[in-house]
Amino acid sequence: MQFTSEQRLDDGVLERAFTLGDIPGFLWTPASTSASAPAPLILLGHPPLGLGRMYPRLVARARHSAAEGFATATIELPGSGDRPRWPALEQARADLRRAMEAGAPVSDEIIDALILPLVDKAVPEWQAALDALLSQPEIDGPVGYSGGVISIGVRLAVVEPRLSAAALFAGSFVPRTMFEEARQVTVPLHVLLQWDDEGNDRQAALDLFDAFGSKEKSLHAHLGGHTGVPQFAGEGAAQFFTRHLK
Repeated sequence: MQFTSEQRLDDGVLERAFTLGDIPGFLWTPASTSASAPAPLILLGHPPLGLGRMYPRLVARARHSAAEGFATATIELPGSGDRPRWPALEQARADLRRAMEAGAPVSDEIIDALILPLVDKAVPEWQAALDALLSQPEIDGPVGYSGGVISIGVRLAVVEPRLSAAALFAGSFVPRTMFEEARQVTVPLHVLLQWDDEGNDRQAALDLFDAFGSKEKSLHAHLGGHTGVPQFAGEGAAQFFTRHLK
């Protein structure tokens, strides 16, 4: 991991941009964090829209988490932002757009092509980032994951033993094979669902929640579309991570 820039935000949060090989990312740490008082870490998941486009929402989440005493980090997803183009993923996105514009059902084949290769490539990158992040003296476990793509969060929760809790956003398509993986998830879960999400299959989200094998799991559904998540929803997620990471 190589840090490429740093700045102190007006609330004292230290923001550092980094690269991990050819993968860009950000690390945010609370003002009070030090090697003698390391902070628990939350990995911030996000949709594959590019870190530049997602930055305002990511830094807002990071600052809110820092106020609760958490360090946060994120990385650019494969095929997004300034990372190399991924023609197969671009084709899957184009197929998805055509289906939705035509009002046609989104087939399992499109969902699989859109999500499964992304999960297969992104999860090992998240694990490599976690290796590097936990080597920083001001960061310590336990570790949480917050956000989407929900299938990435599911896979991470299955394969990454350092993950202690996850707050997942049910706002993306889910391949059928991920339901089998969901049954293997055992960490505590806090799942957010926008009830009127225009791009999400509500019943599939409910079925996925039902499939999770975790003994502690809670579903928080709110009226409104994909971008209408109420501000207080973040407070519930913060309380969840405080219970499980501190």
